[in-house]
Amino acid sequence: MKRAAARTLWPDDVLDVPALRAAGRRPVPFQEFVVKVHSRCNLACDYCYVYQAADRGWRAQPHVMSHGTAEHVCRRIAEHAERHALPSVRVILHGGEPLLAGAEFLGGLARRLRTLLPVSTAAEVTIQTNGTLVDEAVLTMCHEQGLRLGVSLDGDAAVHDRHRRDAGGRGTHARTAAVLHRLARPEHRAVSAGILCTVDVTADPLATYAHLLSYRPPAIRFLLPLGNWTHRPPGRVPDARVTPYADWLIPVFDQWYGSPAPPVRLPLFESMLDLLLGGATSTESLGGGPSRLAVVDTDGTLALSDHLKTAADGADRTGHDVFSDPFDSLLDHPGVVARQLGPEGLCAQCRGCPVRTVCGGGHYAHRYRADSGYLHPSVYCPDLMDLIGYVSRVVRADLDRLRTRRGEH
Repeated sequence: MKRAAARTLWPDDVLDVPALRAAGRRPVPFQEFVVKVHSRCNLACDYCYVYQAADRGWRAQPHVMSHGTAEHVCRRIAEHAERHALPSVRVILHGGEPLLAGAEFLGGLARRLRTLLPVSTAAEVTIQTNGTLVDEAVLTMCHEQGLRLGVSLDGDAAVHDRHRRDAGGRGTHARTAAVLHRLARPEHRAVSAGILCTVDVTADPLATYAHLLSYRPPAIRFLLPLGNWTHRPPGRVPDARVTPYADWLIPVFDQWYGSPAPPVRLPLFESMLDLLLGGATSTESLGGGPSRLAVVDTDGTLALSDHLKTAADGADRTGHDVFSDPFDSLLDHPGVVARQLGPEGLCAQCRGCPVRTVCGGGHYAHRYRADSGYLHPSVYCPDLMDLIGYVSRVVRADLDRLRTRRGEH
């Protein structure tokens, strides 16, 4: 009887980190820290990557981060900033639903972090929330402590409530919309970080965009639903000719790009334009820039990107924690090194792709396949090819017209 061959997963079973370091490949320090202050949520969204995906680690996590753990987190971030002379750090208070930890706890954490950071390191602290628990106490705390609120909203009531319901099955659009209207007021705009929208390809793209614009947010961040080759996202079928996400995003791009003065920042399209014009991007999901992200769970354990929870149970765990280990201990983890390799960390198909410098292989979590790991193109590869190709043609046509007007050849 033949024994089944052992699986070889990339990068954990393949990447030779000591050899890379010996060859002069240096790590890039972390600059963005996702801090899970609460491991439970007051909603039951059907696509949630924490509770509805492959990982079950949240069940063993403390519901709320303790004050002692928060102190260790702040000290470790400050230590990392000082060791690497970081000019700034970005800290995202996350969950679950972070506001379940309470405004006083969140404000105290931000205040303590800024006290411990080197005077030369600025801190941007954001709360990523579903919005339903934002009240006057939260807004007051955000103003006093310089925190900003990023709010998740997927479209109008019919679209949003299809996915984002509370534990009783009730829609949450009305509560979230009321908060966004408050954040649009002049006295609160300083604490608004914008809207996070997960794309639903069954919704009308221009109606969704118009609805999100009605709240006058400073930015709208469109996200592709988390999925991979083993657990495909909605509408993403094997046929490469089917590109529902590109088809959804292209009309939004046209509307935004064609506006005389774009009314809102759309980081997805801004990054794409920067890369097409030879610039860089700060996002890991486009361009293939090195990952600078670390995650801390409520019990103080250090994790890789929490988006890897969609891959397999435990895919984001590292065995390190803030009590025993500095953030530097993660920099040699294969899951971090792989996301800092640039083109060398991509599969052969991606390395030879004509849009590789813009796509960068797409989001790392979208490349996973259960039998072999992350050395694959993004599951959204056809959509990314179509979208980038379309935006490239639009930009090239504009540049050609500009050269013609200037008499250039």
